[in-house]
Amino acid sequence: MIAVFLAMGFEEIEALAVVDILRRAELDVVTIGVGGRTVRGSHGIVVAADIEDTQASLEGLEAVVLPGGMPGTLNLEHSEVVQKFLDVAIKKELPICAICAAPSILGHRGLLAGRKAVCFPGYEDELTDAEITNSSVVVDGPFITARGAGVAIEFALRIVAEIASKERAEKIKASMQCVS
Repeated sequence: MIAVFLAMGFEEIEALAVVDILRRAELDVVTIGVGGRTVRGSHGIVVAADIEDTQASLEGLEAVVLPGGMPGTLNLEHSEVVQKFLDVAIKKELPICAICAAPSILGHRGLLAGRKAVCFPGYEDELTDAEITNSSVVVDGPFITARGAGVAIEFALRIVAEIASKERAEKIKASMQCVS
């Protein structure tokens, strides 16, 4: 199960594009609402998560996805459930995927030290001791980080490539008419 966390103030494109593409890839995705099932994004779009955080189970965890947005990133970082999922993912060396401001959560924990990473411009200092790149999406070990909403599809396809296969990601990319 790939856990995609939604907290009040999340960036809608970064969350929903990822969920859409992961489900097109026929991966087991569960959206988890932090603080309740109904979550309002940073642009006022209300989304019903599959479950709320009090119902979240670590059983079968395959990856964790953290969308950015404000104050969504801060709300994710302050969630005990999100932190517990990150602890398990780290221990099991599962993929941890963060986009926009959300890589700061990993940076504050020192998880990106010595690793290549990227984030929304202005958050670089939050990625403690990371090697910041100019790429749109970066994979270093179990961590997949991305710049922001404009690269959400690229981010999602990279998650599919890492978790399922490059071939599956390419098939989805072609079926969606993505160029480049």
